[in-house]
Amino acid sequence: QVQLVESGGGLVQAGDSLRLSCAQSGRTFSSGAMGWFRQAPGKEREFVAVISWSGGTTNYADSVKGRFTISRDNAKNTVSLQMNSLKPEDTAVYYCAAGGLVGVPTITLRPAYWGQGTQVTVSS
Repeated sequence: QVQLVESGGGLVQAGDSLRLSCAQSGRTFSSGAMGWFRQAPGKEREFVAVISWSGGTTNYADSVKGRFTISRDNAKNTVSLQMNSLKPEDTAVYYCAAGGLVGVPTITLRPAYWGQGTQVTVSS
C-alpha cells in the first residue's frame, strides 16, 4: 500500500544540477528511513544516499559525497536528492526507497519499498 513516486529526472550537461523528489502517496511509510539507489545499464543497483526518519543521520556513497545532498520533510511525506556538479558517470535510473536504517558495518538502507525510477542522463 506504500507508493513512492519519483520526479525531477532529465537530460543535463556535465556540471549542471538536478533535484530529484520522491513523494509518498496512499499509505505512508512513517517510521523508517528513506534513500536513493541508482542503476546504470548492465550494472547492479547501487546505494546512493540514506536519511533517517528524524533526518539526523545521513550517509552517501563515496562517489557522490560532497556533490549530492539528501533531505526529507516528514510533514509533506517527501524526500529529495539535490545533485550538483553532475558527471556523465552519474547517468542512471534513480530509485527512491523506504525501509530500515542499517548502521553496521556502515550506515545504509535496507529497502522494503521502491519507486518506479526516474531517468537521469548527463552528457559530456
